[in-house]
Amino acid sequence: MHHFRPIATCFLNLLTLTSYGSLHLSGGSSPSESGNLTRRFSLFPSIPLDMEDYLKLFVEETSFYNRLVLGTFLPESWWGPLPHMLQGWLRNYIGGVLLYFISGFLWCFYIYHLKRNVYIPKDAIPSNNAMLLQISVAMKAMPVYCALPSLSEYMIENGWTKCFARISDVGWPSYVIYAAVYLVIVEFGIYWMHKLLHDIKPLYKYLHATHHIYNKQNTLSPFAGLAFHPLDGILQAVPHVVALFLVPMHFTTHIALIFLEALWTANIHDCIHGKVWPVMGAGYHTIHHTTYRHNYGHYTIWMDWMFGTLRDPVEEDAKKM
Repeated sequence: MHHFRPIATCFLNLLTLTSYGSLHLSGGSSPSESGNLTRRFSLFPSIPLDMEDYLKLFVEETSFYNRLVLGTFLPESWWGPLPHMLQGWLRNYIGGVLLYFISGFLWCFYIYHLKRNVYIPKDAIPSNNAMLLQISVAMKAMPVYCALPSLSEYMIENGWTKCFARISDVGWPSYVIYAAVYLVIVEFGIYWMHKLLHDIKPLYKYLHATHHIYNKQNTLSPFAGLAFHPLDGILQAVPHVVALFLVPMHFTTHIALIFLEALWTANIHDCIHGKVWPVMGAGYHTIHHTTYRHNYGHYTIWMDWMFGTLRDPVEEDAKKM
């Protein structure tokens, strides 16, 4: 039975968090021997000394990222005097722009040139003008996009969320379960946020329609992945932040998942059906861009399956034959 103790402990921790808003991270028989830490999350402004020391770990990590990115591309005299949060925003902006362009260009070069007519028919390849328009929309929105991870970092650094700094604080079994619960919350939240952006007419008209001008295969490309109205992009990423208040989450994993969104959205807009169940790949998402009423999910097909909005690309192809 002792093999089940880590999993049982994880669920007890999760139950305690949900019920009482506190997290007890334990690793030994006494605090002095193992460096145990009790982190209390409350609405009260006073933070225990051990909490302050623990929160410094988050600040040290984001400061390292700032030095790594900003120090590589800018003179320190340009960014050093900036407030820590503004440094974080600038780092996120530079990182986001680099990730968008590098991944987008490599992706397009591979599928439209190296593998021309292999994955996508020649008449389905988007024009350069279409891709330039997508890049323009994404670049206008990028400064606003980067405000969300900067805000989440601020809230984490101030102890408002349930984030933990080190996997060793909870152990690998708990880390895996927490991450899985986090992803389920994100998947559920993005599904419903996306669906509401379609169902509520003013939201669609003034926000989401900007993205849905790309409604045919020859207008979609990896660059369309971030071509949203700024508020639309923020709304669809908000579940990543909301989940931090509901379940413990490893800080580095949270940041990585937010930035991996750029790669994921590029993937689901390349119109290549990967046929990997239960992944909500480009085949499913291309249907979404042509019917507007199906396949709202993000990573998987499960939410669409549960709520009756799933349409399978293989079945769609069979109907056309």
